[in-house]
Amino acid sequence: MFNLSRRGLLAATAALGLTVAAGSTAVFAADVTVGYQTGADPAKVAQAAGAYEKATKANINWRKFDSGADVIAAIASGDIQIGYVGSSPLAAAASREVPIETIYVAALLGDAEALVVRNGSGIAKPEDFKGKKVAVPFVSTTHYSLLAALKHWGVDPKSVEILNLRPPEIAAAFTRGDIDAAYVWDPALGKIKENGKVFASSADVAKWGAPTFDAWIARKDFAQKNPEVVAQFVKVTADSYADYAKNGTSWTAASPEVAAIAKLTGAKPGEIPELLKGNKFPLLNEELSEALLGGGTVEALVQTANFLKEQGRIETVLKDYGPYVSRVPAEQAAKVN
Repeated sequence: MFNLSRRGLLAATAALGLTVAAGSTAVFAADVTVGYQTGADPAKVAQAAGAYEKATKANINWRKFDSGADVIAAIASGDIQIGYVGSSPLAAAASREVPIETIYVAALLGDAEALVVRNGSGIAKPEDFKGKKVAVPFVSTTHYSLLAALKHWGVDPKSVEILNLRPPEIAAAFTRGDIDAAYVWDPALGKIKENGKVFASSADVAKWGAPTFDAWIARKDFAQKNPEVVAQFVKVTADSYADYAKNGTSWTAASPEVAAIAKLTGAKPGEIPELLKGNKFPLLNEELSEALLGGGTVEALVQTANFLKEQGRIETVLKDYGPYVSRVPAEQAAKVN
C-alpha cells in the first residue's frame, strides 16, 4: 500500500540523499511519502498546487489518514517519512521513543475541533454525560481535550462510555443515533453539527489549561539524510501561512484557495473560512520563538505526556522530550530566499 512509486537508479540515489544530474544542472531528488489529515489549513492550497514538489524537487506521494494514531503507526514502520499529527499522539509516540522530530507547529487548535452533543441526547449540562456514549478517535487531540474537559467539569471518565471511532465512523454513527456525542474535527465535525450543537471547543479547553496543537513531524533518519527537502517543506508551509495571514480575510466560499482546501479535506466550501479562523497558524518567526520550537513545544509535550500517563494512556513519561522537537529545519527555511 505504501510502496514508493519511482524505481531504478533515481530512487536508489535519492534514498541515499544524493544529488542527481539533469543535463548540466545538479538537482536534489528524493522519494518521500507524506501523511496528511483532513483538517482545514492554508498549506493545503500549496499541496493542491504542487508547490511542495516544486520547492523540494522531490517525488512526493501524498497519503490521507483519518487520525494521528494511524499516521504515527505508518511513520514508525517507515511507510511514510513526514506526517501531520496532533499533540496528543505526538506526545504518546515520543513517550514510546518512536524516532521522530517535530519540524513545524502547524496549528494551535481552537474552535476547529469541538465536542458536539446530538439533538435529543438529553445532554444539557456536564453531569449529563454520565452513562452516555461519546465517540472520539483514541490518542488524538480531541481525545485529550475530551478527557481534559471531563476533568475540568469534575466528571469521572469511567462514568462515560467513551468509544474509539475514526472520524468517518463518527459521522455515520452520529447520523444513525448510535452515539450521544462526539469530539472531532472536519469534515466529520461539520456533518454532526447538522443534527447537534457544540457543547465545548478546543478553544474552551485551552482556556481551562489544556491547549492542543497540530504538528508536522519527520522521521529522524529521513531528516538527517535529506535536510534540504525537510527545510523546503517547512518553507512552503510557512509561506502558505504568511499568505493566509496577509490575504486570508478575502478568502470566501467561492475563492480558489477555499476550493483547493475543500477538495483535499472533504469539508464544505462554505464552512472553510470559519474553520480557518478557528485555529491559529504560526508564522516562521513564531516557530523559532521560545513559545514554540524554542522551548514551548517541548514543555507542551511534557504536560501532555503527564496527563496521558495520569489517564492511563501511556506507561512512561520521558525525562527529556527535547530530542523530539527540532528548530533546525525552520532555521534553515528562514535562510531560503
